[in-house]
Amino acid sequence: MRQVRIIEHISLDGVIQAPGGPDEDAASGFEWGGWAFPFHDPEVGEAIVAAQGEGYDLLLGRSTYDIFAGYWPHQEGPMAESLNGARKYVATHRPESLEWGPVEALGADVADGIRRVKSGAGPDLIVWGSSTLTPLLIAEGLADEVVLLVFPVMIGRGKRIFSDVAAPSELALIDVKAAGSGVIINRYKPAGPMRTGSFADAAD
Repeated sequence: MRQVRIIEHISLDGVIQAPGGPDEDAASGFEWGGWAFPFHDPEVGEAIVAAQGEGYDLLLGRSTYDIFAGYWPHQEGPMAESLNGARKYVATHRPESLEWGPVEALGADVADGIRRVKSGAGPDLIVWGSSTLTPLLIAEGLADEVVLLVFPVMIGRGKRIFSDVAAPSELALIDVKAAGSGVIINRYKPAGPMRTGSFADAAD
């Protein structure tokens, strides 16, 4: 079975909207596009390459697919080659308009489409920057690893990594690294339902 790995640029207050540039995603009047750029250093780049692995396919929401399709086909280098060459599985209601390939729509039931792809043969599936797919993957128990690149910024508003559709759950930290720019790279694995307790009980 293929592994699903979520990779996110995230602010300290959980925002993932438009980390890469001012024009990336201005939905709901978001004005802070490009907030991750000032902190991107070689250590962050190395962490991203390591998280993606040697070979992978992409699992993308439609907005992220469109952003990537408008950028990566016009770039050169190892990152561009790996992203352009990866098969893209896309959550979309407009499969006829998918042009950046190789590409395949996930179908009307996105969760079932992901299960089908995940159960088949092939490389790991990488999820980049989707505020819609990420909570779905967590809620449906389809994510195997979550890599959070936590940037030292507070944004206040914008699309966030998780939503109310995800059941309360725990993540087990499996690795952490700090880049010189202040970015913290955390790797987690899902660890089951969230537990609760009381410090008052512990003191007895």
